[in-house]
Amino acid sequence: MSGSENSCEMPQSSKNGYHTNSGCETDTGTERAGGVALSNLPSVKKKKIVIHFDLNNTILVSDAVTKQGTVAALEYYLSTVTWGRMAKGRWEWMCETPTLLPPCEGAVTYYSHFGRVPGFTSGPGKRFRKVLEEHLELLQWPSHLQPDKELSIKGEDGKLYHWILPSFFQLLQDLASQGLEFSIVFRTFGTDLPRVLLVVQRALEQGTHPLFPDLPALKLSVNVTAGRIRCSNKGAVLTYGEERLSARDGERSLYQFMSSSQGLSGFQDHFDWWAQNTYSILGGKPLWIDPFDSAVQHIFIDDNIQQNDEDTIVHPKVFLDPEGSQTRTASTSELYDLCLVQNDLFRAISDPSYFIQRIHICMENYERNLQQGLN
Repeated sequence: MSGSENSCEMPQSSKNGYHTNSGCETDTGTERAGGVALSNLPSVKKKKIVIHFDLNNTILVSDAVTKQGTVAALEYYLSTVTWGRMAKGRWEWMCETPTLLPPCEGAVTYYSHFGRVPGFTSGPGKRFRKVLEEHLELLQWPSHLQPDKELSIKGEDGKLYHWILPSFFQLLQDLASQGLEFSIVFRTFGTDLPRVLLVVQRALEQGTHPLFPDLPALKLSVNVTAGRIRCSNKGAVLTYGEERLSARDGERSLYQFMSSSQGLSGFQDHFDWWAQNTYSILGGKPLWIDPFDSAVQHIFIDDNIQQNDEDTIVHPKVFLDPEGSQTRTASTSELYDLCLVQNDLFRAISDPSYFIQRIHICMENYERNLQQGLN
């Protein structure tokens, strides 16, 4: 089977490295940021959006837990978005370029079949070596800037890279410039959270990022206290400094706590619970959603969000009634691009407006569809 017959279509890159096709469709509106229109739907701009952000392979291309540097982390991610199948005892590629979704029925990612493979693009994934090299180049810390001990990181190849994707800081500027009320909640299984909070705080309060020196003008606060979310058969328990909230007292209180978040904050979620639930939706990071709440929309961005509830990382818990405390588990496909965004790391690296594009799509889809689809 040739690659041309089953290629995974991906936007072509322009000479500056940015994809020329955003892959986003939004209605024409009067406001634009990064070339993306925000519709004039009456309630879109009036609501607050709470954006839950994964860290590793979403805004960080490294991992303290697995001790992966930038090159290894990006190479690992590449193995999760390239597809094939076993045929007559041999692996057969079914795509020529990476894609989030399977190119055809029966295709599985290389990672899902073989697990982590060090040096993926030097061996079985060598056909994707150019993709890796192109995005590593885009991720490099600008040569005309001095290295920064917090914002830049040395890769295994000796080169300097951005530790936090510039597109994340661009999102903060885009949201503020559009007058949207928002908060950011980092949600990670890993151990990078305390450091991320401190580095982001300095960038936002002291203007330490050389590419975004005007961030302090946004007046965004950062709470550097890392919270915890722990789950069990009795429900979730959220700990944040001196505060402790439990689902046993009603999940509504957890929703209200998240909805009232201000500025930037973060929580370490419960990896062991996800593993105990065989990495399925039921063990994922809990996300409380109230389809009756016209004032707040929650959006979760994570590279491990999959439209396969047996293998996904966020557990959407949707309230059944206005002001009620009972929730149901919603499938990922039900909330895909409404409240759940499967992060495309390559586009987050190559397109500065990627995150605001995804937020716009979720806001408009939510406004049009969520009430009818979930009530």
